[in-house]
Amino acid sequence: MNFRSGFTGLIGPPNAGKSTLMNRILGRKIAIVSPKPQTTRNRIWGVLHGENHQIVFVDTPGIHPTKTLLHKSMVASALATTREVDMILFLLEIGKADAPGTAGLICEAAVKNKPCLLAINKMDLAPPDAVLPVIERLSALHPFEEIIPVSARTGLGVDSLVKALESRLKPGPPFFPPDMDTDQSETFMIGEIIREKIYLFTRDELPYSTAVTVNRIEENDSRPLLSIWAAIHVETSSQKKIIIGTGGEMIKKIGTSARRDLESLFGVQIYLDLVVKIEKNWSKNPKSLRRLGY
Repeated sequence: MNFRSGFTGLIGPPNAGKSTLMNRILGRKIAIVSPKPQTTRNRIWGVLHGENHQIVFVDTPGIHPTKTLLHKSMVASALATTREVDMILFLLEIGKADAPGTAGLICEAAVKNKPCLLAINKMDLAPPDAVLPVIERLSALHPFEEIIPVSARTGLGVDSLVKALESRLKPGPPFFPPDMDTDQSETFMIGEIIREKIYLFTRDELPYSTAVTVNRIEENDSRPLLSIWAAIHVETSSQKKIIIGTGGEMIKKIGTSARRDLESLFGVQIYLDLVVKIEKNWSKNPKSLRRLGY
């Protein structure tokens, strides 16, 4: 076969820039991003189409020590990905390459007999001479096939990284049609965009106690308008007050920002109706986690 294809798992600690890197490679926003760690909660597939190849990137939640049921399920999902993909791409940021737990993460997630590459991210925030000592130290932790410095934010080194992955693809069929660049449903992407705005505008630990469900989507037959009804789930009444804000100011800000992104995504005017619901301890309840998609 002339065509080559494969799945690449993006693995790393929280806030290393995995989602930003996948968005950069694909040339559009598939996964939400935030300065706060542990933004990604689900595995998200992004598809890069080449002339005679296809790489399916699997963006995963950050691997980190945790005791909460929600985050345990996220870490389990990320580690399961390493066993299912054809290649593993570790992502570490240069300023935290020596952080406690890095060696353990690599040891736990590296899979024998699979190509393992390492991208050292956020090079735009470090002096050029800082990378060689980091490469030497990380090379001692695992026999990576290649270590490539990149900046997911600026695009530095990303083309070289994609070529390194492409060169390791094996003959195989395309897994997705040419007009499909993610496996995620419109409903999922709507919920993720709303959740991204909660991370962006609210403080401290509140984002980690929120989830979003999309209840209804309706197209307007007479004009290009998409109406969306969604719920933001929180665990306490005090969290609900924060999400709504004084005089509804916060939920209006979340909704306005989300609507702009949704209009860009769908190319039509968006009507977005948001409500806030209290669901006590949803992040610790297995039934609630499953119902909310985790």
